[in-house]
Amino acid sequence: MSLRAFRPFSTSVRALQLIPQTYPADVVAGKAPGPPTIRQTPTEVVVATVSDAPTELQSRQVRIFKPTKNTMQSAKGKTKVWRIDWDVLQGSGRWTNPLMGWQSSADYMQSTSLAFRTREDAVRFAERQGWDYYISEPKKARIPPKSYADNYNHVAGPLRICHTK
Repeated sequence: MSLRAFRPFSTSVRALQLIPQTYPADVVAGKAPGPPTIRQTPTEVVVATVSDAPTELQSRQVRIFKPTKNTMQSAKGKTKVWRIDWDVLQGSGRWTNPLMGWQSSADYMQSTSLAFRTREDAVRFAERQGWDYYISEPKKARIPPKSYADNYNHVAGPLRICHTK
C-alpha cells in the first residue's frame, strides 16, 4: 500500500492530504484488505438467472446416469463417472443426411453431456441450475461363477467340439 497525494478541487490552496491507495496486486498478496464483499447463500441466487443460458435450456429435463461399459472393450474405464444428459426435444427438426444417411438434428444440446465424480454432485449441480432431473440407476452386472473343470464335464448328446485332424 502506498500513499498518494490528493489535492481537493477548490479555489483556495490547501495542504495536500495523504490518502492510502490500494493496488490489486497487494490485495492478492494479502498485504492490503480488498473491497468488502457481500456473500449470498446458494438459496438466495438461482444460477439460471446469472448463467446467461438460453431460456429454452432452463425448462428442459435432464437425465442423470452412469454409462455402461463399451461392448468393444473389456475395460471399465469410462464407467466410473456419473453424467448429465439432456432429453431429446420433440419436434427438434430431425432429418436424415441424404449423402451419408446420418441422422441430424437442430437440437444443439443433443450431443452434450457433463461428467461428475458422484451422483450427489450431479444432483446438486442440476438443482442449483434449476433443472428438472431424473436418475437412471445403473444395473448391477451379474457374473455367474465359472470353473475351468466345467470344460471337461460329460454332457449327454452329440459332441460339442469335434476335431477332424
